[in-house]
Amino acid sequence: MEIFLIKTLQFMLAISILVLLHEGGHFLFARLFGIRVEKFYLFFDPWFHLFEFKPKKSDTTYGMGWLPLGGYCKIAGMIDESFDTDQMKQPVQPWEFRAKPAWQRLLVMIGGVLVNFLLALFIYSMLLFTWGDTYVPTKNMTGGMKFNSEAKALGFRDGDILVGTEKGEFKEFGVDMFRDLSKATRADIIRDGKAMTITLPGELNMLDMLRSKPMFVEGFISSEIDSIIPGGALDVTGAMKGDRIVAFNGKPIDSYNDVKNEIGCLSDVLATVTTPADSLRVRTSVVITERAGVRDTATVVLSPELKLGFFPKFPNYTSVTREYGFFESFPAGVSYGLGVLGGYVDDMKYVFTSDGAKSIGGFGTIGSLFPGTWDWYQFWKMTAFLSIILAFMNILPIPALDGGHVLFLLYEVITRRKPSENFMLRAEYVGFAILILLMVVANLNDILRWLKVF
Repeated sequence: MEIFLIKTLQFMLAISILVLLHEGGHFLFARLFGIRVEKFYLFFDPWFHLFEFKPKKSDTTYGMGWLPLGGYCKIAGMIDESFDTDQMKQPVQPWEFRAKPAWQRLLVMIGGVLVNFLLALFIYSMLLFTWGDTYVPTKNMTGGMKFNSEAKALGFRDGDILVGTEKGEFKEFGVDMFRDLSKATRADIIRDGKAMTITLPGELNMLDMLRSKPMFVEGFISSEIDSIIPGGALDVTGAMKGDRIVAFNGKPIDSYNDVKNEIGCLSDVLATVTTPADSLRVRTSVVITERAGVRDTATVVLSPELKLGFFPKFPNYTSVTREYGFFESFPAGVSYGLGVLGGYVDDMKYVFTSDGAKSIGGFGTIGSLFPGTWDWYQFWKMTAFLSIILAFMNILPIPALDGGHVLFLLYEVITRRKPSENFMLRAEYVGFAILILLMVVANLNDILRWLKVF
């Protein structure tokens, strides 16, 4: 419960910061051009609000809604999610959005996206300045890597060390490495201390590489026991630090990766049982450990979460740390942020596949990305990533989003013809319906994942 609360608090704080600054971008440009802002709200307020106030001599009411799905900046004389059609029937006033030239209205609409994008670059820069950049290059993973059957069919072997592709060396083990591998025609590896290359098709599905069980490639982790969790399944067997798990339910084990894969198979079975007796049967397992060449066989009962109750001996690889001065952190942060954006845009192609649609996540998925302990580095890194996503998603040419308004304004600038208010109102309804549908699908996916439907 504590972990859930910490994740939720981090998520709510990050979203509040991003929404306030996004709407603040619209507000800033609107006021710059003398456009009246009637309401400025954090979160939505259908039917009622938590609080609101209006400063003296101000045209703007500030407040906080109860529905944490975003926020809004109600700009006078503009068709937006408020669907205020009565105002649009009145004569045009000089302080209204619709009274201003197209270029000013365009800047007002991209203000939120611009602030979110610049915020992400600023956060990445300050992360590099404050903490530097620490990582383990893949070539330093001298214990080797573990590959699944699809990878082995391409020529990889367990123990190979991935170094890079024709695009260059990998920085570290992560999604960027998978992305490069999926598009590569050559993989550079180290096998038995010798540099080698493996020919790749250049069109691997990155989503399949990450979602397959086991994954396309993982860092090799020994099955040697580093510590036993008191009261855990292995605690009653007499297993000790330094022992190795060599078999699980009759299957040979040569790594902790194998242990995870076998338990993953049990998880799929456990999801189908309906009685406590069946659950106990699935969780009852036979484990063989080895100490100084002597093997010991024990029957254990895994926890309801299918925990075996031990920590493996993780490899201690040499990391690299690069420090950044204040001024040099900014170009480095911009480069990093653009790389994140490029990777996110590149991965959008998977959304239009059946597996990609299932991978879309809602608030539960986003919240789960935050750490279970309060870590300011991870919090700000995740906030910067969400800011990039918010900027990109809002600039998509979908009515009701900033990008939809930008599209219509560009049409006006090019053709010198302004879309009718009836057309804009209908487009807003359509766009709002699309957004609601996407939100329902994303959060339904979260529920289905929680129910282990997929």
